[in-house]
Amino acid sequence: MRILVVEDEHKIANSIKKGLEQELYAVDLAYDGEDGFGLAATEDYDLIILDLMLPKMDGMEICAKLRQEEKIHTPILILTARDQIDDKVKGLNLGADDYLTKPFSFAELLARVRALSRRPKNGLNTLLSVGDLSLDTLSFEVKRAGKRVALSKREFSLLEYLLRHKGRILTKEQIISHVWDYDADVLPNTVEVYIGYLRKKIDKPFKNKPSLIQTVRGFGYKIG
Repeated sequence: MRILVVEDEHKIANSIKKGLEQELYAVDLAYDGEDGFGLAATEDYDLIILDLMLPKMDGMEICAKLRQEEKIHTPILILTARDQIDDKVKGLNLGADDYLTKPFSFAELLARVRALSRRPKNGLNTLLSVGDLSLDTLSFEVKRAGKRVALSKREFSLLEYLLRHKGRILTKEQIISHVWDYDADVLPNTVEVYIGYLRKKIDKPFKNKPSLIQTVRGFGYKIG
C-alpha cells in the first residue's frame, strides 16, 4: 500500500513516515502544498495524509482541487492543529474522509489509516466494469455476459485492481504492491500465474467475445 504524507513540519512528517514504514507501508513525503498537490494529482496512492496549514497551497485547497477538478477519489485523512468544529466540517464537506487533530498518538493514526484503506478507492463507485464484464465490490459478484464467474479471493483482488485502472498498463511491481501484502514472498512470475488464472475464467470460456486482459510485452498488463 502506497501513502502520500503532505506535512510541512519535517519532524512530524518524518516521524509518520518512519512509523508507517515500520508497518510495511510505502510512504512518499511532500513538505509544501504545491509539491503535495503535484504528487497527489499525478501519482497513484492508496491514501493521502494531508495537513491543513501548509505553505504555497493549503490543505483545504488541495482537497477541493483533487475532488472537484482532478476527480481523484483517493481517501484523504486530514491532520491539523485546529480543533474548531467549523474547520472539521469544512474539510469533510470538501471531500476529506477523516479528520485527526494534533497532537495525536501514532496508534490512533495507524488505526484510521487501516480503516480508510479498507474503503473502496473510488468512493461510491462499487460496481466496476469493462465491456460485458462487471465486478461488484460489495457483493463480491463477478459476471461476464450475464454469467457469474467464480474467483478466489486473490483473483478477485487482482481483477478489481485491473478494473480500477482499466485501459492503463500496470507493471508486475505495481500489481504486487497493491494486491499482495508486503510481507508476502511474491515473485514476478506469481503475477503471470494469476493473470493466467483470470484468463482461464473471464476470457477463455467466452470464445466469441474479445479477450479483455492484454499483455503489453516488456511493460505489464492492462484490461480493456
